[in-house]
Amino acid sequence: MSTAQDQKDVDGKVHRPWGWYASVDSGPGFQVKRIHVNPGASLSLQSHSHRSENWVVVMGEAEVTLEDRVLPLEVGESIFIERGQKHRLANRMASDLQIIEVQTGSYLGEDDIVRYEDIYGRL
Repeated sequence: MSTAQDQKDVDGKVHRPWGWYASVDSGPGFQVKRIHVNPGASLSLQSHSHRSENWVVVMGEAEVTLEDRVLPLEVGESIFIERGQKHRLANRMASDLQIIEVQTGSYLGEDDIVRYEDIYGRL
């Protein structure tokens, strides 16, 4: 089911309160996204039941929460998030953050998100 929140703009970007994402490629069992996080914004603390994610920072500096650890990532650095692990991506800087996310798993739908904390009230 599609909602207004899921509508793509003319550039293929799907807008969220924290920024936007765009699908770059997909195939059986994988999806690649470019994720843009606005300055001072963060995604929800979340987990996924059916997919793992690999994040590579391509612009800016990321603050990654992975379970009980908070890690800084700079351009060229990456992190692997296993299926079921609680995680969050945040941009604490005054400039834009972009990552490339490679999802792998048996189901890659946007509804495979369990939110634990969200500053935008989407629990």
